[in-house]
Amino acid sequence: MTVNINFLLFNGFETLDLFGPVEILAHFESHQLRYFSLTGGLITSTQGVSIMTEPIDAMPQSGILVLPGGFGTRTLVYDDAFIAVLKHYAEHSEYCLTICTGSALLAKTGLLDGRRATSNKKAFDWVTSVSNGPHWIRKARWTADGKFYTSSGVSAGMDMSLGFISDLYGAEKAVTIAEAIEYRWNRDPDDDAF
Repeated sequence: MTVNINFLLFNGFETLDLFGPVEILAHFESHQLRYFSLTGGLITSTQGVSIMTEPIDAMPQSGILVLPGGFGTRTLVYDDAFIAVLKHYAEHSEYCLTICTGSALLAKTGLLDGRRATSNKKAFDWVTSVSNGPHWIRKARWTADGKFYTSSGVSAGMDMSLGFISDLYGAEKAVTIAEAIEYRWNRDPDDDAF
């Protein structure tokens, strides 16, 4: 059975927030990685990397939804149309993973209310000001609460992605992926030196 891994992008996303998890999640035995935005077309990261996306209405409602962070979240968090679409797809996804300030966007939907969540430590005060519904954990590399996973900033998304794989398929699978990409995995979700 094919696993749909759907990345929801926006202008001003953080490059490693996307491509770190892409590298790891692409190691699913049977997967389909697809990239979406509200209207489709070319989307550009904060660092100037562009990626072609499909329109959101082409996104399967099942599977894994992945949402990066980045400077684009600062204005997008006030975009009611985007937040409504995100809420719809996050509700219907089997799992929802956010990286960095992507958790601010998900928090704005209300779906993290009462759940453990974290975000980029350098933007933590801003993220927590967006919504007081989640139980924000400042000292966490990543959190998992039900189907929702949130990570600290940028590179923490790779640790969270490996933690997600470990939760679903066992630590041995996650270690194998980390070794294959020569990545030193921080396995402790509560260990965040930042």
